[in-house]
Amino acid sequence: MRPNPERRDSLPFQNKASGNPGEWYLGDTPENLSGSRRPVLFIHGFNRSSDTWYEGNDMYVTAYESGYETAFIDVYPDRSMWENGALLAQKIKDIYQHFGEKIVVVAHSKGGLDTQVALVHYGADPYIERMITLATPYYGSQLADLAYSRWGSWLANILGSKNEATYSLQTGYMNRFRSETDSQPNVYETPIYTLAGTKWGRFGSSLYWGGLYLRAYGSNDGAVTVKSSRIEYATEIQAGEWNHTTIKEGSSTFDVFKPFLQEEAAFFANREAADTAHVVQNPEACNYVSGGAFTGTTNETIYVEKGVHEMTVNWLSDQADSHLTLIDPERSTYPYFTTGQDAEAFFEGAYHHTLTIHNPGSGSWTLEASSVQKEHYLLNVSFASPLNALLSTALSNEDRHVTIKTHNLEFQTDVTIDYYKNGKLQFSDREASQASGSFEVPDLGEGMYNMTMNIHGSYAQQPFRRTIIQSVYADSHGNLY
Repeated sequence: MRPNPERRDSLPFQNKASGNPGEWYLGDTPENLSGSRRPVLFIHGFNRSSDTWYEGNDMYVTAYESGYETAFIDVYPDRSMWENGALLAQKIKDIYQHFGEKIVVVAHSKGGLDTQVALVHYGADPYIERMITLATPYYGSQLADLAYSRWGSWLANILGSKNEATYSLQTGYMNRFRSETDSQPNVYETPIYTLAGTKWGRFGSSLYWGGLYLRAYGSNDGAVTVKSSRIEYATEIQAGEWNHTTIKEGSSTFDVFKPFLQEEAAFFANREAADTAHVVQNPEACNYVSGGAFTGTTNETIYVEKGVHEMTVNWLSDQADSHLTLIDPERSTYPYFTTGQDAEAFFEGAYHHTLTIHNPGSGSWTLEASSVQKEHYLLNVSFASPLNALLSTALSNEDRHVTIKTHNLEFQTDVTIDYYKNGKLQFSDREASQASGSFEVPDLGEGMYNMTMNIHGSYAQQPFRRTIIQSVYADSHGNLY
Protein backbone atom coordinates (compact mmCIF):
# COMPACT_ATOMS: atom_id res chain seq x y z
CA MET A 1 0.00 0.00 0.00
CA ARG A 2 1.49 3.32 -1.09
CA PRO A 3 0.11 6.83 -0.84
CA ASN A 4 -1.35 8.51 -3.90
CA PRO A 5 -0.06 11.86 -5.14
CA GLU A 6 -2.44 14.78 -5.05
CA ARG A 7 -3.45 15.26 -8.71
CA ARG A 8 -5.27 18.07 -10.48
CA ASP A 9 -5.90 15.86 -13.55
CA SER A 10 -6.88 12.28 -14.37
CA LEU A 11 -3.40 10.86 -14.93
CA PRO A 12 -2.90 7.48 -13.21
CA PHE A 13 -0.72 7.31 -10.14
CA GLN A 14 2.74 5.97 -10.96
CA ASN A 15 2.96 4.13 -7.60
CA LYS A 16 6.18 5.87 -6.61
CA ALA A 17 6.96 9.14 -4.86
CA SER A 18 9.02 11.40 -7.08
CA GLY A 19 11.22 12.90 -4.40
CA ASN A 20 10.61 16.33 -5.93
CA PRO A 21 10.72 19.00 -3.18
CA GLY A 22 7.27 20.44 -2.58
CA GLU A 23 5.30 17.52 -4.06
CA TRP A 24 2.89 15.97 -1.59
CA TYR A 25 0.92 12.74 -1.53
CA LEU A 26 -2.25 11.42 0.06
CA GLY A 27 -2.67 8.06 1.71
CA ASP A 28 -5.81 6.03 1.10
CA THR A 29 -8.86 7.02 3.13
CA PRO A 30 -9.40 4.42 5.87
CA GLU A 31 -12.79 2.76 6.27
CA ASN A 32 -12.71 3.32 10.05
CA LEU A 33 -12.18 7.07 9.75
CA SER A 34 -13.40 9.06 12.77
CA GLY A 35 -14.17 12.76 13.06
CA SER A 36 -12.08 12.99 16.25
CA ARG A 37 -8.91 12.04 14.39
CA ARG A 38 -6.94 14.82 12.77
CA PRO A 39 -5.23 14.17 9.42
CA VAL A 40 -1.53 13.43 9.86
CA LEU A 41 1.22 14.92 7.69
CA PHE A 42 4.50 13.00 7.83
CA ILE A 43 7.69 14.98 7.15
CA HIS A 44 10.98 13.20 6.53
CA GLY A 45 14.43 14.10 7.81
CA PHE A 46 17.87 15.00 6.50
CA ASN A 47 18.98 13.26 3.29
CA ARG A 48 15.76 11.26 2.97
CA SER A 49 12.50 11.47 1.03
CA SER A 50 8.83 10.85 1.74
CA ASP A 51 9.09 7.13 0.98
CA THR A 52 11.03 6.71 4.24
CA TRP A 53 7.59 6.36 5.88
CA TYR A 54 6.45 3.35 3.82
CA GLU A 55 9.48 1.76 2.09
CA GLY A 56 10.77 -0.75 4.63
CA ASN A 57 8.67 1.02 7.25
CA ASP A 58 5.16 0.21 8.47
CA MET A 59 4.35 3.72 9.72
CA TYR A 60 1.93 4.49 6.89
CA VAL A 61 0.17 1.12 7.13
CA THR A 62 -0.08 1.43 10.91
CA ALA A 63 -1.61 4.90 10.66
CA TYR A 64 -4.04 3.76 7.94
CA GLU A 65 -5.17 0.70 9.89
CA SER A 66 -5.65 2.92 12.95
CA GLY A 67 -8.13 5.06 11.03
CA TYR A 68 -6.05 8.14 10.21
CA GLU A 69 -6.02 10.12 6.99
CA THR A 70 -2.40 10.71 5.97
CA ALA A 71 -0.30 12.91 3.77
CA PHE A 72 3.40 12.86 2.90
CA ILE A 73 5.63 15.55 1.48
CA ASP A 74 9.11 15.79 0.03
CA VAL A 75 11.40 18.62 1.08
CA TYR A 76 14.97 19.35 0.03
CA PRO A 77 17.10 16.56 1.52
CA ASP A 78 20.30 18.59 1.75
CA ARG A 79 19.28 22.20 2.37
CA SER A 80 18.84 24.26 5.49
CA MET A 81 15.74 24.49 7.66
CA TRP A 82 15.20 28.04 6.37
CA GLU A 83 14.65 26.98 2.76
CA ASN A 84 12.62 23.92 3.69
CA GLY A 85 10.58 25.92 6.17
CA ALA A 86 9.54 28.42 3.51
CA LEU A 87 8.58 25.59 1.18
CA LEU A 88 6.61 23.77 3.87
CA ALA A 89 4.65 26.85 4.89
CA GLN A 90 3.20 27.16 1.41
CA LYS A 91 2.44 23.46 0.99
CA ILE A 92 1.01 22.96 4.47
CA LYS A 93 -1.59 25.61 3.69
CA ASP A 94 -2.54 23.64 0.56
CA ILE A 95 -2.80 20.41 2.56
CA TYR A 96 -4.94 22.17 5.19
CA GLN A 97 -7.27 23.40 2.47
CA HIS A 98 -7.53 19.90 1.01
CA PHE A 99 -8.61 18.35 4.31
CA GLY A 100 -10.63 21.38 5.41
CA GLU A 101 -9.23 21.21 8.93
CA LYS A 102 -6.02 21.57 10.90
CA ILE A 103 -3.47 18.78 10.61
CA VAL A 104 -1.05 17.09 12.98
CA VAL A 105 2.57 16.99 11.82
CA VAL A 106 4.75 13.98 12.64
CA ALA A 107 8.33 14.86 11.76
CA HIS A 108 11.50 12.81 11.93
CA SER A 109 14.90 14.31 12.77
CA LYS A 110 15.63 17.55 10.88
CA GLY A 111 12.07 17.52 9.54
CA GLY A 112 11.04 18.89 12.93
CA LEU A 113 13.33 21.90 12.49
CA ASP A 114 12.01 22.47 8.96
CA THR A 115 8.48 22.43 10.35
CA GLN A 116 9.31 24.75 13.25
CA VAL A 117 10.67 27.33 10.80
CA ALA A 118 7.42 27.05 8.83
CA LEU A 119 5.44 27.54 12.04
CA VAL A 120 7.39 30.35 13.68
CA HIS A 121 8.99 32.27 10.82
CA TYR A 122 6.66 31.68 7.85
CA GLY A 123 3.19 31.72 9.40
CA ALA A 124 2.08 28.08 9.13
CA ASP A 125 0.74 27.88 12.68
CA PRO A 126 -2.96 28.51 11.74
CA TYR A 127 -2.93 25.24 9.76
CA ILE A 128 -1.26 22.90 12.28
CA GLU A 129 -2.98 21.60 15.40
CA ARG A 130 0.21 20.24 16.95
CA MET A 131 3.60 18.81 16.03
CA ILE A 132 5.15 15.53 17.17
CA THR A 133 8.88 15.24 16.61
CA LEU A 134 10.88 12.01 16.53
CA ALA A 135 14.53 12.57 17.47
CA THR A 136 14.63 16.15 16.18
CA PRO A 137 18.00 17.82 16.95
CA TYR A 138 16.70 21.10 18.36
CA TYR A 139 20.25 21.94 19.44
CA GLY A 140 22.06 20.31 16.53
CA SER A 141 24.29 17.25 16.42
CA GLN A 142 27.95 16.96 17.33
CA LEU A 143 28.29 14.65 14.32
CA ALA A 144 27.72 17.72 12.13
CA ASP A 145 30.50 19.48 14.04
CA LEU A 146 32.73 16.49 13.28
CA ALA A 147 31.92 16.59 9.55
CA TYR A 148 33.10 20.23 9.38
CA SER A 149 36.13 19.70 11.62
CA ARG A 150 39.81 19.63 10.74
CA TRP A 151 39.82 15.83 10.78
CA GLY A 152 36.37 15.07 9.39
CA SER A 153 36.51 17.44 6.43
CA TRP A 154 38.89 15.17 4.49
CA LEU A 155 36.24 12.51 4.17
CA ALA A 156 33.10 14.67 4.23
CA ASN A 157 34.35 16.63 1.20
CA ILE A 158 34.84 13.45 -0.84
CA LEU A 159 31.44 12.08 0.16
CA GLY A 160 29.66 15.35 -0.64
CA SER A 161 28.14 15.50 2.83
CA LYS A 162 29.28 19.06 3.53
CA ASN A 163 26.08 20.78 2.44
CA GLU A 164 23.58 23.34 3.74
CA ALA A 165 21.80 20.79 5.91
CA THR A 166 24.95 19.52 7.65
CA TYR A 167 26.26 23.07 8.04
CA SER A 168 23.04 24.21 9.70
CA LEU A 169 23.05 21.27 12.13
CA GLN A 170 26.35 22.22 13.74
CA THR A 171 25.73 22.90 17.41
CA GLY A 172 27.05 26.47 17.27
CA TYR A 173 24.75 27.30 14.36
CA MET A 174 21.80 25.72 16.15
CA ASN A 175 22.46 27.71 19.33
CA ARG A 176 22.19 30.82 17.19
CA PHE A 177 19.03 29.41 15.58
CA ARG A 178 17.50 28.80 19.00
CA SER A 179 18.22 32.42 19.97
CA GLU A 180 16.47 33.66 16.82
CA THR A 181 13.52 31.29 17.06
CA ASP A 182 12.75 30.89 20.76
CA SER A 183 12.48 34.65 21.21
CA GLN A 184 9.59 34.94 18.72
CA PRO A 185 6.19 35.72 20.32
CA ASN A 186 4.38 32.97 18.37
CA VAL A 187 6.74 30.16 19.39
CA TYR A 188 4.14 28.88 21.90
CA GLU A 189 1.19 28.94 19.49
CA THR A 190 1.45 25.32 18.33
CA PRO A 191 1.99 22.58 20.94
CA ILE A 192 5.07 20.41 20.39
CA TYR A 193 5.53 16.86 21.67
CA THR A 194 8.80 14.98 21.45
CA LEU A 195 10.19 11.47 21.40
CA ALA A 196 13.87 10.63 21.89
CA GLY A 197 15.90 7.45 21.40
CA THR A 198 18.49 5.89 23.69
CA LYS A 199 19.66 2.86 21.67
CA TRP A 200 22.33 2.54 18.98
CA GLY A 201 22.47 0.41 15.87
CA ARG A 202 24.14 -2.98 15.53
CA PHE A 203 27.90 -3.29 16.03
CA GLY A 204 29.83 -1.87 13.08
CA SER A 205 26.91 0.20 11.79
CA SER A 206 26.86 3.97 11.39
CA LEU A 207 24.47 4.35 14.34
CA TYR A 208 26.69 2.21 16.57
CA TRP A 209 29.71 4.37 15.79
CA GLY A 210 27.60 7.51 16.14
CA GLY A 211 26.44 6.31 19.53
CA LEU A 212 30.02 5.75 20.66
CA TYR A 213 31.09 9.20 19.53
CA LEU A 214 28.04 10.95 21.00
CA ARG A 215 28.17 9.22 24.39
CA ALA A 216 30.61 11.96 25.39
CA TYR A 217 27.54 14.24 25.26
CA GLY A 218 25.06 11.95 26.98
CA SER A 219 22.42 9.37 26.10
CA ASN A 220 21.69 9.27 22.35
CA ASP A 221 20.16 7.31 19.48
CA GLY A 222 23.31 7.09 17.35
CA ALA A 223 22.74 10.46 15.65
CA VAL A 224 21.02 12.83 18.10
CA THR A 225 21.41 13.14 21.87
CA VAL A 226 18.41 12.99 24.16
CA LYS A 227 19.29 16.48 25.42
CA SER A 228 19.21 17.88 21.89
CA SER A 229 15.81 16.31 21.20
CA ARG A 230 14.26 18.28 24.07
CA ILE A 231 13.13 21.87 24.06
CA GLU A 232 11.88 23.65 27.13
CA TYR A 233 8.42 24.63 25.87
CA ALA A 234 7.65 21.16 24.45
CA THR A 235 6.25 18.10 26.21
CA GLU A 236 8.40 14.99 26.09
CA ILE A 237 6.23 11.95 25.49
CA GLN A 238 9.01 9.45 26.07
CA ALA A 239 12.73 8.78 25.77
CA GLY A 240 12.70 5.11 24.82
CA GLU A 241 14.85 2.29 23.52
CA TRP A 242 14.87 3.30 19.85
CA ASN A 243 17.73 4.24 17.58
CA HIS A 244 17.58 7.04 15.02
CA THR A 245 16.01 4.71 12.45
CA THR A 246 13.60 2.61 14.53
CA ILE A 247 12.12 5.71 16.19
CA LYS A 248 10.29 6.48 12.92
CA GLU A 249 8.93 2.96 12.40
CA GLY A 250 5.22 2.45 12.95
CA SER A 251 5.53 -0.77 14.94
CA SER A 252 8.01 0.96 17.26
CA THR A 253 6.45 4.31 18.10
CA PHE A 254 2.99 4.86 16.58
CA ASP A 255 1.16 3.49 19.61
CA VAL A 256 3.38 5.64 21.85
CA PHE A 257 2.41 8.94 20.22
CA LYS A 258 -1.06 7.84 19.04
CA PRO A 259 -2.86 9.38 22.09
CA PHE A 260 -1.39 12.76 21.09
CA LEU A 261 -3.01 12.63 17.65
CA GLN A 262 -6.49 13.05 19.17
CA GLU A 263 -8.21 16.41 19.36
CA GLU A 264 -8.22 16.32 23.17
CA ALA A 265 -4.54 15.37 23.40
CA ALA A 266 -3.34 18.85 24.39
CA PHE A 267 -5.25 18.79 27.66
CA PHE A 268 -4.01 15.33 28.57
CA ALA A 269 -0.43 16.14 27.61
CA ASN A 270 -0.28 19.36 29.58
CA ARG A 271 -1.24 17.52 32.75
CA GLU A 272 1.47 14.95 32.13
CA ALA A 273 4.14 17.32 30.84
CA ALA A 274 7.69 16.48 31.87
CA ASP A 275 10.46 18.93 32.66
CA THR A 276 12.45 18.72 29.44
CA ALA A 277 14.47 21.93 29.55
CA HIS A 278 17.75 21.73 27.66
CA VAL A 279 20.58 21.57 30.14
CA VAL A 280 24.02 22.56 28.89
CA GLN A 281 26.55 20.00 30.05
CA ASN A 282 30.26 19.91 29.31
CA PRO A 283 31.14 16.81 27.27
CA GLU A 284 33.40 14.10 28.58
CA ALA A 285 36.63 13.50 26.68
CA CYS A 286 35.85 10.02 25.34
CA ASN A 287 37.34 10.28 21.86
CA TYR A 288 40.60 10.52 19.99
CA VAL A 289 40.13 11.70 16.42
CA SER A 290 42.47 11.90 13.44
CA GLY A 291 42.10 11.78 9.69
CA GLY A 292 43.60 12.49 6.30
CA ALA A 293 44.37 10.93 2.95
CA PHE A 294 47.09 8.55 1.79
CA THR A 295 48.17 6.19 -0.96
CA GLY A 296 50.11 3.04 -0.15
CA THR A 297 50.55 2.75 3.61
CA THR A 298 50.09 4.91 6.70
CA ASN A 299 50.27 4.41 10.46
CA GLU A 300 48.30 5.96 13.31
CA THR A 301 49.55 5.82 16.90
CA ILE A 302 46.96 5.26 19.62
CA TYR A 303 47.95 5.89 23.25
CA VAL A 304 46.06 3.87 25.83
CA GLU A 305 46.30 5.01 29.44
CA LYS A 306 45.90 2.76 32.47
CA GLY A 307 42.36 1.95 33.55
CA VAL A 308 40.72 1.78 30.08
CA HIS A 309 37.89 -0.75 30.25
CA GLU A 310 37.17 -0.82 26.54
CA MET A 311 38.57 0.69 23.35
CA THR A 312 36.69 0.77 20.05
CA VAL A 313 38.60 1.68 16.91
CA ASN A 314 36.51 2.95 14.00
CA TRP A 315 38.23 3.60 10.68
CA LEU A 316 35.73 5.48 8.50
CA SER A 317 36.86 5.47 4.88
CA ASP A 318 35.77 5.99 1.30
CA GLN A 319 37.14 2.50 0.56
CA ALA A 320 35.33 -0.76 1.33
CA ASP A 321 38.45 -2.93 1.19
CA SER A 322 40.78 -1.06 3.54
CA HIS A 323 43.52 -3.32 4.90
CA LEU A 324 43.91 -2.65 8.61
CA THR A 325 45.94 -4.24 11.39
CA LEU A 326 45.94 -3.09 15.01
CA ILE A 327 49.13 -3.87 16.94
CA ASP A 328 49.33 -3.72 20.74
CA PRO A 329 52.39 -2.75 22.83
CA GLU A 330 53.41 -6.45 23.04
CA ARG A 331 53.30 -6.68 19.21
CA SER A 332 50.22 -8.91 19.14
CA THR A 333 48.10 -8.20 16.06
CA TYR A 334 44.36 -7.69 15.60
CA PRO A 335 43.44 -7.79 11.88
CA TYR A 336 39.75 -8.68 12.12
CA PHE A 337 37.67 -5.55 11.62
CA THR A 338 33.91 -5.59 11.01
CA THR A 339 32.99 -3.61 7.88
CA GLY A 340 29.67 -1.91 7.14
CA GLN A 341 28.54 0.96 4.92
CA ASP A 342 27.27 4.17 6.50
CA ALA A 343 23.57 4.69 5.87
CA GLU A 344 23.15 7.95 7.79
CA ALA A 345 23.37 11.52 6.60
CA PHE A 346 26.63 12.98 7.90
CA PHE A 347 28.99 10.43 6.30
CA GLU A 348 26.57 8.48 4.11
CA GLY A 349 28.30 6.14 1.68
CA ALA A 350 31.51 5.75 3.70
CA TYR A 351 32.61 2.44 5.16
CA HIS A 352 33.03 1.72 8.87
CA HIS A 353 35.83 -0.67 9.79
CA THR A 354 35.32 -1.37 13.48
CA LEU A 355 37.14 -3.34 16.18
CA THR A 356 36.57 -3.38 19.95
CA ILE A 357 39.23 -4.41 22.47
CA HIS A 358 38.19 -5.13 26.06
CA ASN A 359 40.63 -4.18 28.81
CA PRO A 360 43.37 -3.12 26.37
CA GLY A 361 46.92 -3.03 27.68
CA SER A 362 48.30 0.44 28.40
CA GLY A 363 50.96 1.93 26.19
CA SER A 364 51.46 2.75 22.54
CA TRP A 365 49.31 0.90 19.98
CA THR A 366 49.76 1.14 16.21
CA LEU A 367 47.10 1.01 13.53
CA GLU A 368 48.60 0.07 10.15
CA ALA A 369 46.60 0.83 7.02
CA SER A 370 47.33 0.05 3.37
CA SER A 371 45.49 0.86 0.17
CA VAL A 372 46.31 0.42 -3.50
CA GLN A 373 44.52 3.68 -4.34
CA LYS A 374 44.14 7.03 -2.66
CA GLU A 375 42.07 6.66 0.48
CA HIS A 376 40.40 9.34 2.60
CA TYR A 377 39.72 8.39 6.18
CA LEU A 378 38.49 9.54 9.57
CA LEU A 379 39.82 7.68 12.59
CA ASN A 380 37.83 7.73 15.80
CA VAL A 381 38.99 5.83 18.88
CA SER A 382 36.42 5.73 21.66
CA PHE A 383 37.62 4.98 25.21
CA ALA A 384 35.68 3.82 28.25
CA SER A 385 38.02 5.20 30.90
CA PRO A 386 38.03 7.09 34.23
CA LEU A 387 40.07 9.76 32.43
CA ASN A 388 37.09 10.82 30.34
CA ALA A 389 35.42 12.72 33.16
CA LEU A 390 38.59 14.65 34.00
CA LEU A 391 38.64 16.77 30.83
CA SER A 392 36.04 19.23 29.53
CA THR A 393 35.73 22.65 27.87
CA ALA A 394 34.06 25.94 28.73
CA LEU A 395 33.31 28.89 26.41
CA SER A 396 33.34 32.48 27.66
CA ASN A 397 31.23 34.88 25.61
CA GLU A 398 32.76 37.91 27.31
CA ASP A 399 36.38 37.47 26.25
CA ARG A 400 35.93 34.94 23.38
CA HIS A 401 38.04 32.30 25.12
CA VAL A 402 37.67 28.52 25.31
CA THR A 403 39.19 26.94 28.42
CA ILE A 404 40.22 23.32 28.82
CA LYS A 405 39.11 22.21 32.28
CA THR A 406 41.05 19.43 34.01
CA HIS A 407 41.46 17.79 37.38
CA ASN A 408 45.19 17.86 38.18
CA LEU A 409 46.32 16.47 34.84
CA GLU A 410 49.55 17.21 33.05
CA PHE A 411 48.64 18.03 29.48
CA GLN A 412 49.27 20.18 26.43
CA THR A 413 46.77 21.31 23.84
CA ASP A 414 46.90 22.61 20.31
CA VAL A 415 43.75 24.18 18.89
CA THR A 416 43.09 24.77 15.22
CA ILE A 417 40.13 26.63 13.76
CA ASP A 418 38.32 26.29 10.44
CA TYR A 419 36.33 29.45 9.75
CA TYR A 420 33.26 29.41 7.49
CA LYS A 421 31.13 32.28 6.31
CA ASN A 422 27.78 31.54 4.65
CA GLY A 423 28.82 27.91 4.40
CA LYS A 424 32.06 28.67 2.54
CA LEU A 425 35.48 27.89 4.01
CA GLN A 426 37.49 31.10 4.50
CA PHE A 427 40.42 29.89 6.62
CA SER A 428 41.61 26.38 7.44
CA ASP A 429 43.83 25.02 10.23
CA ARG A 430 44.34 28.43 11.79
CA GLU A 431 46.08 28.06 15.15
CA ALA A 432 44.28 29.66 18.08
CA SER A 433 46.34 31.94 20.30
CA GLN A 434 46.84 30.68 23.84
CA ALA A 435 46.99 32.57 27.13
CA SER A 436 46.84 31.17 30.69
CA GLY A 437 45.49 27.80 29.62
CA SER A 438 42.71 29.13 27.42
CA PHE A 439 42.38 29.72 23.69
CA GLU A 440 40.95 32.74 21.96
CA VAL A 441 38.29 32.48 19.28
CA PRO A 442 39.65 34.99 16.73
CA ASP A 443 37.37 37.79 15.57
CA LEU A 444 37.19 37.14 11.83
CA GLY A 445 33.60 38.33 11.50
CA GLU A 446 30.22 36.66 11.46
CA GLY A 447 30.23 32.95 10.73
CA MET A 448 31.05 29.47 11.98
CA TYR A 449 34.24 28.72 13.89
CA ASN A 450 34.88 24.97 14.03
CA MET A 451 37.48 24.27 16.70
CA THR A 452 39.53 21.07 16.95
CA MET A 453 41.25 20.66 20.31
CA ASN A 454 43.97 17.98 20.36
CA ILE A 455 44.92 17.19 23.95
CA HIS A 456 47.92 15.09 24.93
CA GLY A 457 49.38 14.49 28.35
CA SER A 458 50.01 12.00 31.12
CA TYR A 459 47.60 10.09 33.34
CA ALA A 460 48.75 7.53 35.94
CA GLN A 461 52.23 7.85 34.42
CA GLN A 462 51.00 6.81 30.99
CA PRO A 463 50.58 9.05 27.93
CA PHE A 464 47.08 9.78 26.63
CA ARG A 465 45.48 11.60 23.74
CA ARG A 466 42.01 12.99 23.39
CA THR A 467 40.19 15.21 20.88
CA ILE A 468 37.35 17.61 21.60
CA ILE A 469 35.57 19.26 18.67
CA GLN A 470 33.35 22.28 19.24
CA SER A 471 31.58 24.64 16.87
CA VAL A 472 30.93 28.27 17.73
CA TYR A 473 28.78 30.75 15.82
CA ALA A 474 29.65 34.45 15.97
CA ASP A 475 27.00 36.95 14.92
CA SER A 476 27.56 40.39 13.39
CA HIS A 477 27.77 41.94 16.87
CA GLY A 478 30.48 39.57 18.07
CA ASN A 479 28.18 37.49 20.28
CA LEU A 480 29.15 33.82 20.48
CA TYR A 481 26.77 30.86 20.47
